[in-house]
Amino acid sequence: MSISDWPEDERPREKLLSQGAAALSNAELLAIFLRTGVTGKSAVDLARDLLTDFGGLIGLLSASETAFCQAKGLGRAKYAQLQATLELSRRYLRDEITGRDVLSSPDSTRQYLKSRLRAYPHEVFACLFLDNRHRVIQYREIFRGTIDGASVHPREVVREAIHWNAAAVIFAHNHPSGVAEPSQADLRITQRLKDALDLVDVRVLDHIIIGEDKGTSFAERGLL
Repeated sequence: MSISDWPEDERPREKLLSQGAAALSNAELLAIFLRTGVTGKSAVDLARDLLTDFGGLIGLLSASETAFCQAKGLGRAKYAQLQATLELSRRYLRDEITGRDVLSSPDSTRQYLKSRLRAYPHEVFACLFLDNRHRVIQYREIFRGTIDGASVHPREVVREAIHWNAAAVIFAHNHPSGVAEPSQADLRITQRLKDALDLVDVRVLDHIIIGEDKGTSFAERGLL
C-alpha cells in the first residue's frame, strides 16, 4: 500500500502540517525528505530500512557520499539535497547565537557546536571567539587529530585569539567514541590554554565536549 492510500492523519506530510514536525518519528521525517519509496516499499518503509542499515539517524546523516549513494533509493541528487539541508541547519544555529550574548543562550550554543563537531570520525578542536559582550566573532576549527586525540598547541590558539581581537573564548572538541566525559588530558590542555590566554587578557568561558547525544560543559561541572 502506498502512502497516498493511508488515512490522511497518518501520512507523514499531512501529520507534520497538522501536528508539527516534533510529532513525527525519525522514519517519518526521513520519508518526507525521500519523497518516494522503491518497488514494494513505501517511503516510510524505505526510511526505516535506511535507519537500520546506517545504525540510526547520525550514521545516515554523517555517511560518506560513496556509502550514502550505494544505498537503495538514494543517489547523488539526494546526497546533495541532504548536505544542503544540513548546512542550512548549521547556518540557522550559527545565526541563533551570532550577535547575542552566548551565556544567555547556552542551549543554542551547545546545539551549534554539536551540529559542527558531532559527525567527525576523528577529534577536532574548535574555538568560538567572542567580543567583550560575549557575542560570537568567529568559529574556528583549529586542530584535527586521530580518533584518539588531537595535538592542541596553546600558541596557535593565542595567535587566533589575537587575530580576531577576541576578549573571550569557548573551547569545544568532539569525542568520536560518543562518550562526552572529560579525560585527564582534556583537563590538562584546558588549563594550559587558560594559562596562555590569561597572558593576553582573553577569558576562557567554557570547554564543551561533544559526544553522541549531549555536550558536557566544563563550566557547569566546575572544572574551569
